[in-house]
Amino acid sequence: MSLSIGIVGLPNVGKSTTFNALTNNDILAANYPFATIEPNTGIVPVPDERLEVLAKLYGSEKILPATVTFVDIAGLVAGASKGEGLGNKFLANIRQCDAIVHVVRAFENNAILRHDEAPVNPRADIDIINTELILADIQTIENRLPRLQKEAKARPAAREEVAYLQTLLEQLQSGVPLSSIADLNTELIQDLHLLTAKPVIYAFNVDEAGLTDTTLQSELTSLVAPAKALFLSAKLEEELKGLSPAEAAELLESYGVTETGLMQLIHAAYGTLGLQSYLTAGPKEVRAWTIHKGWTAPQAAGVIHTDFERGFIAAQVVDYHDLVSAGSEAAARATGKMRTEGKTYVMQPDDVVEFRFNV
Repeated sequence: MSLSIGIVGLPNVGKSTTFNALTNNDILAANYPFATIEPNTGIVPVPDERLEVLAKLYGSEKILPATVTFVDIAGLVAGASKGEGLGNKFLANIRQCDAIVHVVRAFENNAILRHDEAPVNPRADIDIINTELILADIQTIENRLPRLQKEAKARPAAREEVAYLQTLLEQLQSGVPLSSIADLNTELIQDLHLLTAKPVIYAFNVDEAGLTDTTLQSELTSLVAPAKALFLSAKLEEELKGLSPAEAAELLESYGVTETGLMQLIHAAYGTLGLQSYLTAGPKEVRAWTIHKGWTAPQAAGVIHTDFERGFIAAQVVDYHDLVSAGSEAAARATGKMRTEGKTYVMQPDDVVEFRFNV
């Protein structure tokens, strides 16, 4: 499975600049509203130091990291769900995404005008975007209900769906995003791809001082709690493009931070969505695979190929750290660190696995 993240925000909040930096793309990032017209997509490898280590250990020809797909859509404005600005059609481009990153401007810069030329106001900006996402979901449910109501006359199971959607509609109409509903039945609404049902991560775009301003960060974190908040500088992320890891680490340290915006986002997304990765290794390739926490070995095998899950026999598992300490698979096996696990085994984050299957 590949993780996909939709990036939303008002015009001129640093959204496309952040996207450019995260993906090393050079799409237009202009200081005027609607510089991004069509959605831009970037597929980014997830940095993982373990892959290089395993590649040396196995003499692997290829390294294939897990990936994150970022989708950057046009800046939204109040009324986007009704066609204002560049309209609701751009929201459709992020319906397939696993999570939404909301880039919020939290810096002052007279050279970069807000789309409405109003003062910088993170709370108001968040409310505008949340309202547009809620209105878009209301529209989606209202479009679905008439067909379901007709079906319900002949298909009793559809009656439960109608009743549930009507309940959700009431919540949305009262301004409640679906992600705040504790027992949300995600299976029942899966095919609707409702935007407010997706987890949201707030990326506050701050200036240099804001990167280490704990008071500001505490205020902004409280503003969006319990959602995850992170703080980055689109300007700094742009400066990091093309630097070697050592140069990037040195630049980050000079700003008083330890992680790039990309790593912050990946960690936040994995944590918010309950994801982890496991590793496969051999002479041909080493690879990281993204799965949900709590998945069993057969489910994890199914990410490689459905036949692996269907015909699962067993998994040969060794912890990454144990394997590296041993120096080889043979040595790990000789010291009892490699083990055979069955269908009920729950995968762990540092598992290096070889699946046995028969179809």
